[in-house]
Amino acid sequence: MKKIPVGILGATGMVGQNYIALLAGHPWFEVAYVAASPRSAGKKYGDAIAGRWALPKPCQPSLAELVIADASDVPRAVAAASRGELTFVFSALEMGKEEIVALEERYAAAGIPVVSNASANRWTDDVPMLIAEVNPDHADVIPLQRKARGWDKGFIAVKPNCSIQSYMTPVWALLQAGYEIRRMIVTTMQAVSGAGYPGVPSLDIIDNVVPYIGGEEEKSEKEPLKILGTVENGKIRSAEAPLISAHCNRVPVINGHTVTVSMEFGGKKPSVEQVERIWSEFRALPQELKLPMAPEYPIIVHSEANRPQPNKDRDVCKGMAVSVGRVRSCHVFDLRFVGLSHNTVRGAAGGGILNAELLKSKGYLA
Repeated sequence: MKKIPVGILGATGMVGQNYIALLAGHPWFEVAYVAASPRSAGKKYGDAIAGRWALPKPCQPSLAELVIADASDVPRAVAAASRGELTFVFSALEMGKEEIVALEERYAAAGIPVVSNASANRWTDDVPMLIAEVNPDHADVIPLQRKARGWDKGFIAVKPNCSIQSYMTPVWALLQAGYEIRRMIVTTMQAVSGAGYPGVPSLDIIDNVVPYIGGEEEKSEKEPLKILGTVENGKIRSAEAPLISAHCNRVPVINGHTVTVSMEFGGKKPSVEQVERIWSEFRALPQELKLPMAPEYPIIVHSEANRPQPNKDRDVCKGMAVSVGRVRSCHVFDLRFVGLSHNTVRGAAGGGILNAELLKSKGYLA
């Protein structure tokens, strides 16, 4: 099978580096185009990341030889696409919101699909915000997005905030099983890698917990409702429930976002045993299609009283599964549990790659 050539916008940043690492040896995609800020443009990728590579495994020598383009130079990307050297791009841009919106739209208008990690287009109402196991049907808004904007081959699809991945799939599995969730209290304990590189100053995070991450609580409360929403008249209409109250904290952990969740059900209430069985048995479209980045088991249920833990559980199933544990009754609501996901894999580049695999399987990436 001939691999699809892909590009990475923001390739020198933390998320961009994770794309480079995770796409090494991918059976469908190969990195053929890298782009970043003007200060990196013209350099070889290896030279640009020298002293800045943040991952334990070194960059592939072949990718280190790629010459970095200016991410804002869309005509150069179009020229690469015309030569068969680029089919779509992963966006890991680190710019102002309006700048990202404008640039991603320029790529899409030029016929280059954008699979984005950036938050800028998450609230654009005709842009699907995908968790592949939860709302793959939202991808079907893409033809309507193209029609409304006059685009041909291009489109924009995004993945959600990294922290909500630690509980959205378990929540969705319960909704799919027929249970109504009315309200949730969510407290996140987010790893420092979620702040990028160099990230949080050491004197702020060592021996400390920072009880504020700008914008995270709003994302945690609102993004799940768009993901659980419906496509209506070419736009995605957010769901009205569950209501979510979020507390987001930065903790001295390198990788792995942990969350504690308390849920209130409407109507029938599941037992702890029922919940654990639903989660253990849950499979979705990515597993049915055997997408390369999809975890065999989307939700891993732990019976130990002290699990999940980032150090022990973040890398399970290639870092793409959600680990849950401490499932028990709640004295205020009905049920509580602890969730964990790998924020730079499932919550960032790995989730973006899985979204691209889903979009390819649906015929949107030729």
